[in-house]
Amino acid sequence: MNTITDGAPAPILEVRHLSKWYGKGDSRFQALDDVSLSIVAGETLAIVGKSGSGKSTLMHILALLDSGDAGTVLIDGADSTGLSRRAINRLRNRRFGFVFQQFFLTPGSSVLENVILPLKIAGVPSGERRRRGLAALRQFDLADKAANNATDLSGGQKQRVVLTRAIVGEPDVIFADEPTGNLDSVTGAVVEDELFVLNRDRGVTLVIVTHDEALAARCARQIHVSDGRLVDTAVAAA
Repeated sequence: MNTITDGAPAPILEVRHLSKWYGKGDSRFQALDDVSLSIVAGETLAIVGKSGSGKSTLMHILALLDSGDAGTVLIDGADSTGLSRRAINRLRNRRFGFVFQQFFLTPGSSVLENVILPLKIAGVPSGERRRRGLAALRQFDLADKAANNATDLSGGQKQRVVLTRAIVGEPDVIFADEPTGNLDSVTGAVVEDELFVLNRDRGVTLVIVTHDEALAARCARQIHVSDGRLVDTAVAAA
């Protein structure tokens, strides 16, 4: 068994003996190999590894965006295996926020419309969606951009819109996959700071996939993935 855990008695997220394959026949390869990992509420965790190592696959399965071929994913200790697709979507929308390297903003829609999409999916009434969306935009100094076409913004503004969308539903966990990969160093630092402020001030759990050693070092724990296996872990000094 390939296990790296922090010994916490009640993780918010956990995978046990997780394996994942892609492809068929001679092209079949194993993306994850018997991985076990637990993440505590309020933790900041960096998942580090080379391209193709399996780090993004691990994050996607933790976030219920994908499923493993073997093993178990637990949310607050409850096995997610038997959940319906509808229940998974509802749980993911309610508990998780996402920040990706690609912005995934809806063309032709305003900044506010993009930000409140998770609330619309959750069935929040339109007036409440607007109130919460504008409040979140104000937090990131974007309220004056609410009516702008989201795809007309600068790269840094787009990523801050994505971050606003990630937090508008008040998630317990934010998954960030190379969140500063498309940004210059100054703008990237601003986005990083905003993520860690959310962790510090709101207790949001951060799970960050990154090649950036400096960003990984800001997390309380770093796990290293190679050829689908967890090969090393490091805990930041207090």
